[in-house]
Amino acid sequence: MLIDTHCHLADPAYDADRADVMARARAAGVDRVVAIGESRAAAERALALAAGDPGIAVTAGVHPHDASGWDDATRDWLRVTLRRPEIVAAGEMGLDYHYDHSPRDSQRAVFEAQLELAREAGKVAVIHAREADDDVAAILRAHPDVPAILHSFSSGPGLLRAGLDLRHYVSFSGMVTFKTWRHDAAILETPLDRILVETDGPYLAPVPHRGTRNEPAWVRHTAERVAAVRGLPVKALIAATTENAVRVFGLSTSIPEPAR
Repeated sequence: MLIDTHCHLADPAYDADRADVMARARAAGVDRVVAIGESRAAAERALALAAGDPGIAVTAGVHPHDASGWDDATRDWLRVTLRRPEIVAAGEMGLDYHYDHSPRDSQRAVFEAQLELAREAGKVAVIHAREADDDVAAILRAHPDVPAILHSFSSGPGLLRAGLDLRHYVSFSGMVTFKTWRHDAAILETPLDRILVETDGPYLAPVPHRGTRNEPAWVRHTAERVAAVRGLPVKALIAATTENAVRVFGLSTSIPEPAR
């Protein structure tokens, strides 16, 4: 089976046809989706979805865009939520110096606070890094005991090597199919037991679906491209990335049918 390790499944972009989206995913062999709760509201929506579908796992955290809204109440909510068994990871969290929707000092402080909460809860951290490689690497090095996933990786070799030195995971999205993609070296350098695949839906739809809403079924295109770069049969790449996802998120290997 395939696992889409990062999809904003609770996003309103899926409200009109979410059941059909999940049906298409299963038809494509995608039996699990990790629904990203990048805010309190998103995490609570994702938890509601997971209550009716055992193929959905959930994360909870605060995106760097929203770091300026962090307060004691948010910290308390996240501390409690990360201990829920339905929650498989903390995040997405990190630094975004491209948009700078929150001040950079706030982003760094909230990133570190969430890493500490992830450590307390024993959950992997899902990392967003955009134009902030050096600071992300430095903060990850300061928290070496928190396992992490460098999500939708398109950063430079410095952050990649910092992550690999810490035995973190590297997740590749539909960007690997774009004509503008220039990071095949990262796909080759990442050990096979550290590679994940994702959609980041509804964003970053892969070729041949560029310009449309992304969805979990299309993670197969990413897997096919990563397999081609590494010179592996697609089945072997899928088996490896599924094993990696099960390991890092602590997922069960059997999935009951969703409630009807």
